[in-house]
Amino acid sequence: MSMYDTSDPRSALNAAPKSSVKPATEFAAAEYARFYEAAPQETDKNGKTWYARGQNFIIAYTEAAPGATFSRKGQADEYVVLLHDAATTAELSAAKENTRINGYTVTFMPPGDSSVTLPNGGRLVRMFTTRSTDLAAKCSNAKSYEKPHPNIPPFQAWPEPKGGYKIRTYSLDYPAEEGRFGRIFRCTTFMVNYIDPKKGPRDVTKLSPHYHDDFEQCSLALEGAFIHDIRWPWTPNMHTWRNDDHELCGTPSIAVIPPPAIHTTRAVDPGTNQLVDIFCPPRIDFSEKRGWVLNASDYPMPGGH
Repeated sequence: MSMYDTSDPRSALNAAPKSSVKPATEFAAAEYARFYEAAPQETDKNGKTWYARGQNFIIAYTEAAPGATFSRKGQADEYVVLLHDAATTAELSAAKENTRINGYTVTFMPPGDSSVTLPNGGRLVRMFTTRSTDLAAKCSNAKSYEKPHPNIPPFQAWPEPKGGYKIRTYSLDYPAEEGRFGRIFRCTTFMVNYIDPKKGPRDVTKLSPHYHDDFEQCSLALEGAFIHDIRWPWTPNMHTWRNDDHELCGTPSIAVIPPPAIHTTRAVDPGTNQLVDIFCPPRIDFSEKRGWVLNASDYPMPGGH
């Protein structure tokens, strides 16, 4: 039985084969970081930056001052630069590359030395794996991951991109398409689904409760407000049971949803609601859907698919 409403493109996903994942016997709590009501972890000439994390990833949300520059030295792996606002511009450098990009884009930055400069300031979201230990230590919820959370296997990056690592920028300006879920892009470390914006509250008769066996989902709210409804399984051991979550998160914020909790998210703001779903590493099932990953030709799947 599908847990998605028939109007949801994910209802067309192939039924999952019988999972080889052992049934969970312990569960982690969800993580919530409401940047709008918390003090930033960094305040300096570059502006204000908040950090929060999941098991494998770090989200850095910045309100950048004009001329702000964010540099990485010896970066271990690819990271993501998301410019939500169309009016924001950025100057990017990596190795021998220098390029200027517009807003309303997602960019994958190569490993090694690189920098991101916002000449006029603006909102900036960067996404790193927790191999960036200097940034992991800054996260508001770092203590939650002093012990690894259960039910998540060790992180494994996906194959290198065709033509090698370089700055790769993609416009988010893709019209909605029947049967396609959001606007999905992937690199070796992340899958970013810039979900089509919704006007007004979500129809609560057409929700999409579902679960993931062995990976977290990060839901980044950039406009509007959302309620994250989460329910954990019951096991024979009542000590592992958890109460349901029905957490209201405004903008900007993230929710980190642990496996195998059943979850759905509903927009509740009367205006525009914009959510971005983030997975680290990318998801196989979404990648197997023809036409869903908009830059699939640049980044091969594991196993030569």
